[in-house]
Amino acid sequence: MSFTPHTASPATQPATQPATRGYVLGPDEGNPYHWLGTLSLTKVMGSVTTGNLDIVDHRVPPGYAPPPHVHRDSDEVFFLIDGHLEVHCGDDAWEAGPGSLLFLPRGVPHRFVNADQPARTLLINAPASFADLVVAIGDPAPGLDMPGPDAPVPSTEEIFAQSQWYGINPA
Repeated sequence: MSFTPHTASPATQPATQPATRGYVLGPDEGNPYHWLGTLSLTKVMGSVTTGNLDIVDHRVPPGYAPPPHVHRDSDEVFFLIDGHLEVHCGDDAWEAGPGSLLFLPRGVPHRFVNADQPARTLLINAPASFADLVVAIGDPAPGLDMPGPDAPVPSTEEIFAQSQWYGINPA
């Protein structure tokens, strides 16, 4: 028996209502945002999962290292597709390569460093929060290129306020 998948992009899936059908997205499909020096494609928004989870295809350049932070209310899973990351979570640190899965529990400070080459990871947050933050302070990207050095970046105050609103605090 074979099944024909229903294909739709998140742009055609109702953004303010829970999903009533599944959808399939290809590797470069999703809604692209330039977000704090990265390219992030929202794949599954919390609005279509009744807030249960969200998924972001997060592409980071060499040298990218967000500051230590804590997700107050969400567990976070990294599934590393390409590149290598050094990840710190609480008192633990790991080196992760393609195919690695990292679980970062809510309430535990964590950070990562992408030292030497572009990296790509699927970020899964449960319950949802991160994809909404990407949309709130990111800029819709015209394509799938990393933002240039002159790309706009929100003020530190806006980043802090929006992050707190979506449950992410500095560690």
